[in-house]
Amino acid sequence: MSGSPKYSSVRVGALYAQREAAERARRADERRARERRRAAERARIAQAAAARRERARAEAARKEAEVTARREAEHAARRDRAQAEQSRADERGLEEVRELVAEAQRSGVRDGIGALEGELAALRVRVARGERLDGAVEALRGKAVGLRATDAGSRTDDRVHVLAALDRRLAAAPDGATLDAEGHRRCTDLLGQLRAASAPDQQVRFEALLGTAEHALDRHAATIAQARETAEREVRAERERAAERERAAEEERAAERERAEAAAALELALTEAAERLDAVRPAAQGVVNTAAELGAPDLADTIDDALRDATDSLTARRPGEALAAVADLEARLPDAETRLDELELADERRRDLVAALRDAMTGEGFAFEGGAEEDGTFRLHFTRPTGATYETTVASEEDGTPVLVYRVDGEPDVTLHAAQDEAVCDTTEALLERVHESLGGDDGFVAGEITWDGKPPGRRAKPLPRDASWRWTTP
Repeated sequence: MSGSPKYSSVRVGALYAQREAAERARRADERRARERRRAAERARIAQAAAARRERARAEAARKEAEVTARREAEHAARRDRAQAEQSRADERGLEEVRELVAEAQRSGVRDGIGALEGELAALRVRVARGERLDGAVEALRGKAVGLRATDAGSRTDDRVHVLAALDRRLAAAPDGATLDAEGHRRCTDLLGQLRAASAPDQQVRFEALLGTAEHALDRHAATIAQARETAEREVRAERERAAERERAAEEERAAERERAEAAAALELALTEAAERLDAVRPAAQGVVNTAAELGAPDLADTIDDALRDATDSLTARRPGEALAAVADLEARLPDAETRLDELELADERRRDLVAALRDAMTGEGFAFEGGAEEDGTFRLHFTRPTGATYETTVASEEDGTPVLVYRVDGEPDVTLHAAQDEAVCDTTEALLERVHESLGGDDGFVAGEITWDGKPPGRRAKPLPRDASWRWTTP
């Protein structure tokens, strides 16, 4: 027997295979049950996530309705205040127009009074309905101011009456001192001068000052009307600017709502991804750990990478990537667990073979000197009373078939170099064949032919009879 390693493949016995098949079926049932539980948990998480999203939508709609109602109430209040202010201003203006019309009547004007009174009444109806009059009041005011007495010399013979009428015209615009301060002062001065010239002996001066005063009052009224129109335009412009600011504010609020909704949706998606990851993390980590222990680094790395991708996506707060990574991990787990079960069955098979081999060799007089396991491979050390050493390795081929590898040192029929077709190792081979007979058979393991490099083809040693002596000594 040459000094090269000796190999023997091993198959399981029929009874052992039946037990292994039953265990495989049991594990398959457990995997299906686990997957059903995971599917139910995923459905529960999805349902809870949908409920959270629905509650979030309802809450957002409620808040939006509250904001809309509050905003509409504020708009209505501002609109009502503006309308009330405008109505009061229009009423004041119409009252001033009424005074002007009455003054014109007292001064003797008859033409156009009825038409003015009709327009005045129509405007009062519009104010009562809450309509905006815009420039209608000022237009009517202009018509009233333009009225003049057509009879004798503006009735300058009644100077007291004329002065009272002029005073009423000046007082008809209470905001005149504010809107046209300079014109108001000039009118006041002219009326003072006119009053001073009301003596009977100052007829000519009174007549001259009267025309100047009436002209100043006309200019004052026109300036006030223009100032009011300008103020009204400014009010309208300010309202437009306020409306534009409100539109911009509304757009910003809408954008803020969209940002808030997006942030809430992100948190909900992250929560769903985290819950789904938590549901499968223990199983995934178990696959990683067990696969590493069983010497399957590729399987361990595959699941570990998928687990890390999901964790990193969650840490980076990328919900779309996180959900996709978790779904990928969930999809990989069933196949990974199937492979892991096969690895565990193969590992149990090797361990059972190690135990059977140890019992068989010690039963043939070998002394067990210890062993070690590395990446699913077991290495055992035995010695014979003669001092010969046997290093036995229990490993697996790529298809999972167990294989025994022997390295023998110190047996007299083991040579480093054997001539071609030279029969060597007969006794050692026979001894190992007898060991193999003790591996359990149908209820355990059945070893195949022992081979080594240089073994003569077609020759196989027969196991030593149980009563044969194989205790030789080295030369």
